[in-house]
Amino acid sequence: MNENVDNLLKVIKNQFNQEKGDIEKVQRDFDEFYLSFSSKGPLKITSEPDAPVPSYWIVTPQSSYKKVILFFHGGGINLGSTHGHQDLCQRLSRYTGFSVFSVDYSLAPEHPFPAAVEDCILSYLWLRDEGFQASELVVAGISVGGNLALSTLLALKKMGETLPLGGVCMSPVVDFKFPVVYNHLKDVNDWITYKRLEKIRELYLQGKPPSNPLISPIYGDLEGLPPLLIQAGSRELLLCDINRFRDLAVKKDVKVSLEVWQDMFHSWQLFYSHLPEGEGSMRSVGEFVNGL
Repeated sequence: MNENVDNLLKVIKNQFNQEKGDIEKVQRDFDEFYLSFSSKGPLKITSEPDAPVPSYWIVTPQSSYKKVILFFHGGGINLGSTHGHQDLCQRLSRYTGFSVFSVDYSLAPEHPFPAAVEDCILSYLWLRDEGFQASELVVAGISVGGNLALSTLLALKKMGETLPLGGVCMSPVVDFKFPVVYNHLKDVNDWITYKRLEKIRELYLQGKPPSNPLISPIYGDLEGLPPLLIQAGSRELLLCDINRFRDLAVKKDVKVSLEVWQDMFHSWQLFYSHLPEGEGSMRSVGEFVNGL
């Protein structure tokens, strides 16, 4: 086993054992914890006052202003923001050459399902109204943000909207029933726990059925979705569910590239400064996006 990864997992687990107290402080601590692992590179981030949902543009000197990654952050649906994911967004922009448009969607429990999905859909439609072609857009997200990316694609398809060029999902939550996760707790070493997943489900669904495809994309009609890149770690608690989603999507003739990164855990892409695999994963995203 990788000692560096084991030590990093201990640090992350300790951080997430302290999620108590004032929610605003927990949110700030969450964001700053992620940012403490950033690459500290040059960053240009500006808010978009005209967007229907609080959103931000993140670009690098090489970014195209004609091509956009619509990004949804992680955080377990009750935490997270563009601020805490700004370094990841910067690296997405740098490795793809696209501008990144990151959405601070509504958080639970104040705003349970379908608020976050609706915010993501509105953001895509706003970009289209602003003149961006679907062929110039890629939807991306990490963790619960990966779930929202897939849910947005399914919703847009049902609405008859032209779908974006592709989708990038990093450690996505694909099934809020978590049917396989519980049976494989002893087989993985991840920082995210089944207890945490149950809490996320409780906060987000608030009694709504997890089989709703916009909650659990694995139960949706996947036929006709654009090419997808899915990244997961071999230590990922969600890996079995992600494999199930990949298999179902392939059966519906969706072009799915599933990368399972050896020794990596949930959302390892955020811990860039401590893991060379963080850079490797972004390089792979860049190759995928530019190959669409």
